[in-house]
Amino acid sequence: MALVGSGSALPELSLTNDQLALRVETNDTWIRSRTGIGKRRVIAPGESLTGLSASAALSALEMAGWEPETVDLIILATSTPDDLFGSAPQVQARIGANRAVAFDLTAACSGFLFALVTAAQYLQSGTMHRALVIGADQLSSWVDWDDRRTCVLFGDGSGAVALEAGNSDDQGLIGFKLRSDGSRGNCLNLMKSSEHLPLVGGSSHQLGGFLPIQMNGQEVYKFAVREVPLLLEQLLRSHDISPDKLDWLLLHQANQRILDAVADRFKIPFSKVLSNLAEYGNTSAATIPLMLDEAVRDGRVQSGNLIASSGFGAGLSWGAALFKWQGPV
Repeated sequence: MALVGSGSALPELSLTNDQLALRVETNDTWIRSRTGIGKRRVIAPGESLTGLSASAALSALEMAGWEPETVDLIILATSTPDDLFGSAPQVQARIGANRAVAFDLTAACSGFLFALVTAAQYLQSGTMHRALVIGADQLSSWVDWDDRRTCVLFGDGSGAVALEAGNSDDQGLIGFKLRSDGSRGNCLNLMKSSEHLPLVGGSSHQLGGFLPIQMNGQEVYKFAVREVPLLLEQLLRSHDISPDKLDWLLLHQANQRILDAVADRFKIPFSKVLSNLAEYGNTSAATIPLMLDEAVRDGRVQSGNLIASSGFGAGLSWGAALFKWQGPV
């Protein structure tokens, strides 16, 4: 399996820390010092998550040099679909991939990595040849914009990669490890509303809808800086790869202090840590493909580069993957 194309798409509206300070009691220095975030993108009227996902997918197709009809599989990793029944089929229709089966996968901030591994299994089994994996989220819809603990963290965006089955020597995805721990799920969640309305004869029904994002920031931070390095270490050891052999460390963009802590643990130079957190904030399932596409297009990531990646977040869930970029630069 080879990673041969990438793409990304962002909303037009960019909201800076100073602008947020007009709404809640905060300031640019406070946000940057604790998170590394300087601004974030927010989907505005006339835009949609489906539209962003389709744009990112088309960019990945263009880089790969594929016609849409040659795609066999589309997986959309998202926790905030436009259609709760699934937005991937709408993306499939928009890009003209009429032969592809398309479905959503929900694993919050771990979603893209989980979807990448899932798609790889289809390709490696020989049942499919080409796949698009998209990570996209619109967390601006589910943030309490009056809660300064969470509203400063999240943004909207989409990123995509094109994967192609190859021969046994063509190892784009070298290895992976995935984990979940539902016992800690209350640390970060977006829960269904518990409001009930009258139905008939004294019975009631539950009103559809969800509450704003709830997060215990300290616990999530401690979880990430403890579990992510352990899983990456296990993955590297299982493939007899030392950290100094890595070209890039590509982590979920949640907090700059987490990125720094993991890099420090493995003695990886900060120059090898990919980060665009300052520009976009935490875009959940979109962060890894968004960062990858940016680094490919500006020439940092070159064909053959070895990348260690990790996604982590709600669930709680986390995962690590080793892969080589094999697309054009």
